[in-house]
Amino acid sequence: MLEVLYPTPLPTAFPLMKNDEILREITEFCRTAGMAESTFGRRSVNDGKLVHRLREGKRITIDTLERIQAYIAASTTGGLPPPRGLQVPPEKRDPRGNFRFFENRQKYLLFVHTCSEKRVVADRVALELAAIHPRPPALRIFDAGVGDGTVLARVLRATHQRYPHMPFYVAGKELSLEDLRLTLEKVPDRIFEHPASVFVFTNMFYSEAPWLTPASPAAAAATVWHEVPLRGASSGEFEAQIAELRPFLEQNWRAAISPRTAMPLYERPVVLVLYREDHRFLLDSTIPRPGQTEANFDLVIASQPYRALSSVNFRAKRIIAPLARALRPGGRLIGIHSHGQDPGMEMIQAIWPGENPFSVSRHELLRAVKYELGSLGRDLNFNAYADNRSIFRYDMEALPNEVTGSIGTSTAFAAWNAAVYVAQIEDDRLTEMTQNGRTLDAARDVLRKYNGLWFLDESYVISRRRD
Repeated sequence: MLEVLYPTPLPTAFPLMKNDEILREITEFCRTAGMAESTFGRRSVNDGKLVHRLREGKRITIDTLERIQAYIAASTTGGLPPPRGLQVPPEKRDPRGNFRFFENRQKYLLFVHTCSEKRVVADRVALELAAIHPRPPALRIFDAGVGDGTVLARVLRATHQRYPHMPFYVAGKELSLEDLRLTLEKVPDRIFEHPASVFVFTNMFYSEAPWLTPASPAAAAATVWHEVPLRGASSGEFEAQIAELRPFLEQNWRAAISPRTAMPLYERPVVLVLYREDHRFLLDSTIPRPGQTEANFDLVIASQPYRALSSVNFRAKRIIAPLARALRPGGRLIGIHSHGQDPGMEMIQAIWPGENPFSVSRHELLRAVKYELGSLGRDLNFNAYADNRSIFRYDMEALPNEVTGSIGTSTAFAAWNAAVYVAQIEDDRLTEMTQNGRTLDAARDVLRKYNGLWFLDESYVISRRRD
């Protein structure tokens, strides 16, 4: 009997099917649709002899089965392609020791201001601008975790340089109120230099944010949608009006902790829309409206959107696959996460031998995303690239005399902070180690050995083929 061949590394949502079951589905569809079996084969999998081969007992792959079932579903009134679905066990975490970027403000701010990652990441993202294909009415960018807005602001400068007269639709997801405030501080200069811009910020989940639509009907009904036309013609005037949003944000932009998983959640979904009032006419078709939003992004930025210790299935199903679905034809998603195998990890392993939080490579992640998308990813390209193109370096920025000779406590502390931040070491583990001098000694040893400190990130690209 014919059996479907399944790739072994990943689970499947389909039961094992034999040839008579597959043939029964095809025969029933062809009878109902009045379609010849050879026509079915050509239209579904580009093989007019498909049914004949099945009757002879030939085997097919899981991808061929998915294409068959997707074609049947899409050709049936109200039908949808069957979901594949990676299995993602709940990532339950202890809120006392769990590392979250937005709750580590001191570590985060010290890392941002002492390391060049934001600048280097922005330069890497800007390289993708040459490969996108914007369409009217606007070039569309989505930042999947804007952080303090540094990367987004730098990318928008490069985008303005390449497309100075094209309207921009810039959307960003951010759960942290503190980070949103830092991002909003950068909007006045961007909207002054590029007046034909619409900025949209939301605290929704990755699976909701590109469409600005909560999955839950109750959450959708409770969504706070706030549109702010900015008046004036100077960045100072725009800044003053954005500053007036603080009471609104403090009241609505709130995060809570799930009692079941200890994961951060929004209390209410919020959408904040900013644009220049004197460009409202030009931007009318670009400004999003409740219940009438689309994704279709030309560029999606996914820089460090997940925890280092999160599972590959969680990353693929909850974050990257939804973002890939939000690409328009010709659009590109660039993902970036820490790679390890650098002096920063050497510093960490001097204290915790064998520590390796970066166990999921870009290759594993892209395989999982491709599997999760199934037939919906047939028009996507998954580009892991060679190491010399994917992996890039950024440095802790210090004066030359600060990392030679006698290394001061502040320099050693900054290096240690950067290393534990990148490795996402939980606070409860840090407490017991920082009470002795081993941590700063390890930092000084690495700084002397490499005459500084640097880290490695790796990147990958998912692109949607043009029509």
